[in-house]
Amino acid sequence: MKYYLDNLVKSNKKYTIDGKVATYIPELAVANSEHLGICISDGKEMVCSGDYNVKFTIQSVSKSVVLILALMDQGEEVVFEKVGKEPSGDPFNSIIRLETYKKQKPYNPMINAGAIAIASLIKGETVEVRVSRIVNFIRAIAHNTEIEVNNAVYQSEKESGHRNRSIAHFLKGIGNVEGNPDEVLEVYFNQCAIEVDCNDLANIAMVLALDGKSHITGETLFPARYAKIAKSYMMTCGMYDGSGEFAIRVGIPAKSGVGGGILAVVPNRYGIGVFGPALNEKGNSIAGLKMLEELSEKYDFNIF
Repeated sequence: MKYYLDNLVKSNKKYTIDGKVATYIPELAVANSEHLGICISDGKEMVCSGDYNVKFTIQSVSKSVVLILALMDQGEEVVFEKVGKEPSGDPFNSIIRLETYKKQKPYNPMINAGAIAIASLIKGETVEVRVSRIVNFIRAIAHNTEIEVNNAVYQSEKESGHRNRSIAHFLKGIGNVEGNPDEVLEVYFNQCAIEVDCNDLANIAMVLALDGKSHITGETLFPARYAKIAKSYMMTCGMYDGSGEFAIRVGIPAKSGVGGGILAVVPNRYGIGVFGPALNEKGNSIAGLKMLEELSEKYDFNIF
């Protein structure tokens, strides 16, 4: 597998020139567009290649994890009162669908509006407590106690996040978000700025592959039901408005982020973490998608 992954990274690195790093968050613009890395865990062994140990911020990959924490905090009934269960077909930062959706809630928790609604459900008396709980939850399922928030990226997100700010206040206006929307945004900006690497994502993905059970300790970290909900959303909405094409080409649950990360799950078999900050027009790692497509074809990952 190591030899194959080395060749996989090498052969797909050429695609990085066809993408662009995210610039709408200024701190993300400093990323090296040529970076490309991958880690794969089968629950017993972790195999990595390329720039797998380069740290990057988790961004929207956090949406799947924070959804699980919100389900643990509030239960399904409360969560599904705040977000729907359907793909939107629009870009991740869309506001239009909020105005047209008759139930007055975001279509799903994988778009920014839905993720902000989910962030409002995390328990804690202060922003600091809520952020700490998210960080500690990610540490637990990534099996890495050193994971932290990248403060420079957090500040950059906070200073440039005008669209997310408008979404949060729109949600407040329609009664979707309770409490102070600016505090909810503080939680959301922090969760997106949590710093990880491919190894962390592969470990998180492996826990999801095992329906919430740690492949390292054997401990149940979250209920299997919530793992299945998260993977269902990842399958239908996890790759922004490129989710349908990804389902056809790769056929596994996955969640991407504009930091270049992709968390991919092969149920009961593998957890995969990919990093490539050069993005396509949908906001997904352009070379990372190519690697996952090749992997799926070679090892028959497609769940369909």
